[in-house]
Amino acid sequence: MGASKTNAMRILDKKKIKYEMMSYDANDGKIDGITVAYKIGKSPETVFKTLVTHNGPQQLYVFVIPVAAELDLKKAAKAAGVKKIEMLAVKDLQKYTGYIRGGCSPIGMKKQYPTFIDESALDLSEIIVSGGKIGTQIVLKPSGFLMGAEAETAALLK
Repeated sequence: MGASKTNAMRILDKKKIKYEMMSYDANDGKIDGITVAYKIGKSPETVFKTLVTHNGPQQLYVFVIPVAAELDLKKAAKAAGVKKIEMLAVKDLQKYTGYIRGGCSPIGMKKQYPTFIDESALDLSEIIVSGGKIGTQIVLKPSGFLMGAEAETAALLK
Protein backbone atom coordinates (compact mmCIF):
# COMPACT_ATOMS: atom_id res chain seq x y z
CA MET A 1 0.00 0.00 0.00
CA GLY A 2 1.29 3.49 -0.85
CA ALA A 3 1.71 6.43 1.47
CA SER A 4 -1.50 8.04 2.62
CA LYS A 5 -2.62 11.02 0.59
CA THR A 6 -2.25 14.44 2.09
CA ASN A 7 -4.72 17.29 1.73
CA ALA A 8 -2.51 18.80 -0.98
CA MET A 9 -2.64 15.55 -3.00
CA ARG A 10 -6.40 15.23 -2.62
CA ILE A 11 -6.86 18.76 -3.97
CA LEU A 12 -4.58 18.07 -6.95
CA ASP A 13 -6.46 14.81 -7.62
CA LYS A 14 -9.81 16.61 -7.45
CA LYS A 15 -8.59 19.27 -9.90
CA LYS A 16 -7.12 16.51 -12.13
CA ILE A 17 -3.65 18.05 -11.91
CA LYS A 18 -0.82 15.64 -12.58
CA TYR A 19 1.89 15.33 -9.95
CA GLU A 20 4.44 12.85 -8.69
CA MET A 21 5.04 12.18 -5.03
CA MET A 22 8.59 11.85 -3.70
CA SER A 23 9.54 10.72 -0.21
CA TYR A 24 12.70 11.29 1.76
CA ASP A 25 13.98 10.07 5.09
CA ALA A 26 13.53 12.77 7.71
CA ASN A 27 14.65 10.68 10.68
CA ASP A 28 17.95 12.59 10.87
CA GLY A 29 15.98 15.78 11.58
CA LYS A 30 17.49 17.52 8.54
CA ILE A 31 14.43 18.91 6.83
CA ASP A 32 15.67 22.25 5.51
CA GLY A 33 14.96 22.77 1.83
CA ILE A 34 18.52 22.47 0.54
CA THR A 35 19.07 19.18 2.38
CA VAL A 36 15.71 17.91 1.09
CA ALA A 37 16.73 18.78 -2.49
CA TYR A 38 19.85 16.64 -2.13
CA LYS A 39 17.93 13.82 -0.42
CA ILE A 40 15.53 13.58 -3.38
CA GLY A 41 18.30 14.10 -5.94
CA LYS A 42 16.94 17.36 -7.34
CA SER A 43 18.53 20.75 -7.92
CA PRO A 44 17.78 23.29 -5.15
CA GLU A 45 16.61 25.70 -7.89
CA THR A 46 13.62 23.40 -8.51
CA VAL A 47 12.70 22.84 -4.85
CA PHE A 48 10.49 25.57 -3.39
CA LYS A 49 9.74 26.42 0.22
CA THR A 50 6.47 27.75 1.58
CA LEU A 51 6.62 30.89 3.71
CA VAL A 52 3.56 32.16 5.55
CA THR A 53 3.36 35.86 6.34
CA HIS A 54 0.76 38.22 7.78
CA ASN A 55 -0.13 41.87 8.01
CA GLY A 56 -2.32 41.67 11.05
CA PRO A 57 -3.96 38.81 12.89
CA GLN A 58 -6.50 37.77 10.29
CA GLN A 59 -4.80 38.35 6.95
CA LEU A 60 -2.26 35.77 5.88
CA TYR A 61 -0.28 35.58 2.64
CA VAL A 62 1.63 32.59 1.33
CA PHE A 63 4.86 32.93 -0.65
CA VAL A 64 6.57 30.07 -2.44
CA ILE A 65 10.22 30.61 -3.35
CA PRO A 66 13.31 28.51 -4.21
CA VAL A 67 14.76 26.93 -1.06
CA ALA A 68 18.14 28.65 -1.35
CA ALA A 69 16.59 32.10 -1.93
CA GLU A 70 15.46 34.74 0.51
CA LEU A 71 12.06 36.39 0.46
CA ASP A 72 12.16 40.15 -0.03
CA LEU A 73 9.41 41.35 2.33
CA LYS A 74 9.02 44.65 0.44
CA LYS A 75 8.48 42.85 -2.87
CA ALA A 76 6.17 40.37 -1.14
CA ALA A 77 4.05 43.18 0.34
CA LYS A 78 3.87 44.83 -3.07
CA ALA A 79 2.72 41.56 -4.68
CA ALA A 80 0.06 41.19 -1.98
CA GLY A 81 -1.02 44.81 -2.39
CA VAL A 82 -0.32 45.77 1.22
CA LYS A 83 2.07 48.24 2.87
CA LYS A 84 3.93 45.80 5.08
CA ILE A 85 4.04 42.12 5.93
CA GLU A 86 6.00 40.03 8.38
CA MET A 87 6.70 36.35 8.86
CA LEU A 88 4.12 34.35 10.78
CA ALA A 89 5.52 32.91 14.01
CA VAL A 90 6.29 29.18 13.68
CA LYS A 91 4.13 28.52 16.74
CA ASP A 92 1.09 29.87 14.83
CA LEU A 93 1.73 27.92 11.63
CA GLN A 94 -0.37 24.84 12.42
CA LYS A 95 -3.23 26.89 13.89
CA TYR A 96 -3.69 28.84 10.65
CA THR A 97 -2.55 26.41 7.96
CA GLY A 98 -3.13 22.93 9.39
CA TYR A 99 0.49 22.12 8.56
CA ILE A 100 3.67 22.00 10.64
CA ARG A 101 7.06 23.55 9.89
CA GLY A 102 8.94 21.35 7.43
CA GLY A 103 5.68 19.90 6.14
CA CYS A 104 3.82 23.03 5.12
CA SER A 105 2.38 22.68 1.63
CA PRO A 106 1.20 25.78 -0.24
CA ILE A 107 -1.72 23.63 -1.44
CA GLY A 108 -4.54 22.55 0.86
CA MET A 109 -4.17 24.85 3.86
CA LYS A 110 -7.12 25.22 6.25
CA LYS A 111 -8.20 28.31 4.30
CA GLN A 112 -7.31 29.55 0.84
CA TYR A 113 -4.91 32.41 1.51
CA PRO A 114 -3.57 34.68 -1.24
CA THR A 115 -0.65 32.67 -2.63
CA PHE A 116 2.26 33.87 -4.74
CA ILE A 117 5.13 31.94 -6.31
CA ASP A 118 8.35 33.51 -7.45
CA GLU A 119 8.31 34.14 -11.19
CA SER A 120 11.50 32.04 -11.58
CA ALA A 121 9.23 28.98 -11.36
CA LEU A 122 7.94 29.74 -14.86
CA ASP A 123 11.41 29.05 -16.31
CA LEU A 124 11.36 25.48 -14.97
CA SER A 125 9.77 22.37 -16.46
CA GLU A 126 8.89 21.12 -12.99
CA ILE A 127 8.88 22.43 -9.46
CA ILE A 128 8.86 20.60 -6.16
CA VAL A 129 6.90 21.72 -3.09
CA SER A 130 6.06 20.15 0.24
CA GLY A 131 3.43 17.46 0.01
CA GLY A 132 1.92 18.48 3.33
CA LYS A 133 3.92 16.38 5.75
CA ILE A 134 7.57 16.02 6.63
CA GLY A 135 9.21 13.48 4.32
CA THR A 136 6.83 14.06 1.41
CA GLN A 137 7.35 16.30 -1.61
CA ILE A 138 5.17 16.89 -4.68
CA VAL A 139 6.67 17.34 -8.16
CA LEU A 140 4.50 19.15 -10.69
CA LYS A 141 4.55 21.58 -13.60
CA PRO A 142 4.49 25.28 -12.66
CA SER A 143 1.14 25.63 -14.49
CA GLY A 144 -0.28 22.78 -12.40
CA PHE A 145 0.98 24.44 -9.25
CA LEU A 146 -0.64 27.77 -10.20
CA MET A 147 -3.99 26.02 -10.69
CA GLY A 148 -3.69 23.75 -7.66
CA ALA A 149 -2.62 26.48 -5.25
CA GLU A 150 -4.75 29.19 -6.94
CA ALA A 151 -1.51 31.17 -6.99
CA GLU A 152 -0.14 34.14 -8.91
CA THR A 153 3.46 34.76 -9.94
CA ALA A 154 5.47 37.74 -8.73
CA ALA A 155 9.06 38.93 -8.30
CA LEU A 156 9.71 37.96 -4.66
CA LEU A 157 13.44 37.43 -4.19
CA LYS A 158 16.12 39.59 -2.62
